[in-house]
Amino acid sequence: MRILITNVLVDDQAKAHDFYTGKLGFVVKNDVPAGGARWLTVTSPEDTDGVELLLEPNGNPGIQINGEPAARVYQRTLHEAGIPYTLFFVDDVDAEYARLRGLGVEFQGEPQDVPGGRQAVLDDTCGNLIGLMEVTGDA
Repeated sequence: MRILITNVLVDDQAKAHDFYTGKLGFVVKNDVPAGGARWLTVTSPEDTDGVELLLEPNGNPGIQINGEPAARVYQRTLHEAGIPYTLFFVDDVDAEYARLRGLGVEFQGEPQDVPGGRQAVLDDTCGNLIGLMEVTGDA
């Protein structure tokens, strides 16, 4: 068993496309119309046949909480609690923090030491906090 695709909920696929490719440097793997949205996946340029990240719209009305799409409620709850939706691993979190700040990416603060490494948390402009993690030591 292996992971082929994972997702991150986004409030705007066009904005997510621009952020994840233009700022983070991912490359588009699939961009196919899918009803009123797109099947939009990106991958690491270092492993284009590796795991795909689906930029999934958060507005699916199928399951609702108090009249609002459950995915949107979940995403907002994580963001308000300061919890990253997911983590991306980087070789040097301080260098990546500096590079992305230079591109105008907003962070929750400077990189911090955490168990197993160093982490910085950015705002993806699409409703999520994303952790960048550098693994150090025996993690």
